[in-house]
Amino acid sequence: MESTRVDRWLWAVRLTKTRSDAAAACRGGHVRVNDRPAKPATTVSPGDEVRARVGQTTRIVEVVRVIQKRVGAADAVACFIDRTPPPPPPTEAPAAVARRERGAGRPTKRERRVLDKFRTGQP
Repeated sequence: MESTRVDRWLWAVRLTKTRSDAAAACRGGHVRVNDRPAKPATTVSPGDEVRARVGQTTRIVEVVRVIQKRVGAADAVACFIDRTPPPPPPTEAPAAVARRERGAGRPTKRERRVLDKFRTGQP
């Protein structure tokens, strides 16, 4: 087996959950094979580069082995080389959030002033 459909391969190596999800991604323009837009029936063979937007990330993989049936996760990882760059580190830490205990009731005037100072960043 030298080549297979890209939607079937994406499903078989577990980059998408279902084959219909893989076909929808192809039709939506989220899959490229060798920097060309791919239809679901586009063939992939060993050595091809596949870019697929899965969720919020773009996965860049190189086809090592062509399979048509879905296999176990350990076997599926051996069918491609993941060339996706690591995500950039977060630029700033998330801000602390002022929380009150549940059921504590309405804040007093003093507590409200403390909360307002905390929210505006005043000392």
